[in-house]
This record gives sequence, C-alpha cells and structure tokens, in this order.
Amino acid sequence: MKKLLGIAVALALFAAMMVTAAFAEEQTVINMFYGTDPSGALDSLIAAFEEAYPQYKVNWIEAPANQDTSHDMLVTSLSAGESIYDVFSCNVIWPAEFSQAGYCLAIDRFIEEDDLDLSEYSQGYIDAYTFQGKMWGMPWYGNVGQLYYRSDVITTPPATWDELIDMCKEYVGQGGSTTGYVMQAAQYEGLVCNALEFIGSYGGTVVDGDGNITVNNDGVREALTMMKKIVDSGIMPANFNAFMENECNNMFASGEALFMRNWPGAYATVANPESSKVADNVGVTVLPSGSDGSAATLGGWGWMINRNSENPKAAWDFVKFVTGPEGQKINALVASQPPTYLPLYDDEEVLAANPHFANLRESLEAAVARPVSPIYTAISEIMQINVSKVLLGQMTVEEAVVAMEQQMNESLAEYNK
Repeated sequence: MKKLLGIAVALALFAAMMVTAAFAEEQTVINMFYGTDPSGALDSLIAAFEEAYPQYKVNWIEAPANQDTSHDMLVTSLSAGESIYDVFSCNVIWPAEFSQAGYCLAIDRFIEEDDLDLSEYSQGYIDAYTFQGKMWGMPWYGNVGQLYYRSDVITTPPATWDELIDMCKEYVGQGGSTTGYVMQAAQYEGLVCNALEFIGSYGGTVVDGDGNITVNNDGVREALTMMKKIVDSGIMPANFNAFMENECNNMFASGEALFMRNWPGAYATVANPESSKVADNVGVTVLPSGSDGSAATLGGWGWMINRNSENPKAAWDFVKFVTGPEGQKINALVASQPPTYLPLYDDEEVLAANPHFANLRESLEAAVARPVSPIYTAISEIMQINVSKVLLGQMTVEEAVVAMEQQMNESLAEYNK
C-alpha cells in the first residue's frame, strides 16, 4: 500500500511538473532592460504584473548603474537592429534621439486601441515623449524643479521672481540666514534646467515640436534678463556659479539660505533633523512666475518598446501596466518616486507615505520638457556656455540669444548631413 501511495504521489508530482512546464512554454518572455533598484519597487512591480498577466514572464536584464554607459549600451544594441531587449527604461531626454534613429516603436495605435486617457498624465511628460506628432514612450516617474523656503521666516512664498528678489532683500539676516537665494548655476546640465524654467515662465521656447531651433525669441530674452537681474541684485552667494544640487542643499540645510531651487529629492535631506538645522521649518511650493506663469523643468524616466521586438503587444502590456495607476502607485509607495499619473496625488495612501508630495502636483502641472531634439546634448552644452557668460557679465542677453541660435543651427545641420 505504501509503495502504491508513493507511486501515486510521484505520478501526481510528475503531472504537476509537466503542467507547469507546459504553461511555462506557453508564457511569452518579456526581456526588460533596467538598472539596479535597491528600493525593491521594480521587483514588486514585476510580481504584480505577472500576477495580472500570467501569460507573461519578465526577464530582467540589468543595465549598468552609470546612465551614460547604459545609454551607449542601448544604442549599440538598437542601432544593430537587435531584439535582445523588448522594453527598456528611457531618460526623459532620449525620446527624440531614439525615435529619430529608429530605435523605438511608436505607441499611438496601442494607446488608441486601449482608449488610454493621456489627460490624466502630466502634460509636460506627454510632451517629452512626443516627437514629430507621435508618442514614442510612456512616462513612469517624474522629477521637477521646486522652490524651498524657510517657513519660520517667510509666511507666504513669492508669487513672482520680482517678489522673490524683494523678499530676499527684506528678510536676509532673519533666522540666521546670510543669503537670499541659491540655485544650480554652475556650468553644467543643472544650469540648463534652471534656465528652461525661466524661459518657460516667460513663454519662450528653444525648439519647436519638430525639432526646429526657435531660441531667438522675446521669451528667452526676458528669461535671461531676469536671471541676470537676480544675480545683480546681490541676493545670491558671491560664488553662485559654483553651485550644484549638493551645494544648494548644504547652504539651505545649514540655515544660511532663505530660498532654494531644487528637485523633490532634496526634501529628504533638508527636512531630516540629522542633516538639517531647519528640518522643522521647510516649506515647498511651485517656482515663482514670470509673465507667462510658473514653469518647472522636468526630469525622470519612462519606458519604450524596441522597434525590433518580437513581442510588441506583450511589451506594450508591460509598459501600460508599469506606467499606469497600479504600477505608478507601487513605485510611489515603495520607492517614493513622484508619479506622472496625476490622480495619484489625491490618493490618501500615497500622500501618507510621501507627505512632501502635497505641493508636487501643482509643480508637475507646470512642468516643461527639456528641448525634444535628437541633438539635445549639443543644445545643452551650447546653453550652458552662453547662459553662464550672461550671468557672469561676459556677454549681453542679445549676444547670447544670437550666438545660441547660430550654434544650435550649425549643430543641427551637422547632424542632418
């Protein structure tokens, strides 16, 4: 009897294994290219996706931690027409480059078929993944510029850049402050992000929706004029052009600065009693307005589908889930990444886990994409040099605008050869 029972159990186990194997063979494997994730959010996302879509199995191919190395690895594979990766994470500044080069799949037909409501996403991020009238990816999590202020000194934050200057002059010295305003003004990408916020707040543009250079306009002139006015007003540190994110964090956390422009991630440092003298007096709001309202440069990541994927529908189901309500909520709860799906800013569970998200929706709604262009790297370098020269008094605003237009058009012509 025992032998018969043992044989029966063995047969049952064998049958179960055969069913599992058969099911595994029926599953479609989605090869995903993404870097490390110490938060564990993506593991949770994959588990939730596979539960919702049991016909799929996600194979995580880990990307290098260095963003530039990851970019180059992707370009090498995609330019060779390989289908190793079905889906890959995408920096918000890559869509124009990748779509122009034919690396990624336009997703408009999937969006239409599934009746996806893009109005529920931050418009700035939809713009970032749109090039020449088509959508090339879906935004996943965001990052936007915000204004931090000393809530023990400033009761009502400034609504305009001129008000910011006036408040700095009036209140510097209170609460141990020694300077008014700090921003990322060193000659690097951070300066471009700050400049684009000023440009957006004055209705200026750098490129249009088709990638044409439009930087020679009054909005850009007004923006650079205001940036120079802030520098000349004396409300910034004398070595303002040496400031990146960390320098701004340190000066604000020490209590020396009344106002700081920085990303949402700065909150974890300046509101932490172990790293900040002003932890209990940190206010966060939208950036001041110019003549055309408030604007915040966006950063962040999304997902794209390899043009040569052998499983485009499976890849789309993954992208739709990860960037949809459930996927973005998991990412917000586990990794504290700001959603680009706006209804989550009304989700009590998300806000309870991330109290600093309270004012983030307004900033996201004011978000502006960095120039969507296949030559973005060149555009950024040109802006860094010329904007820096304006702030240091080495070039007039008009000279900078004319120079940027000429240099950007030259770079674009070289790219199009």
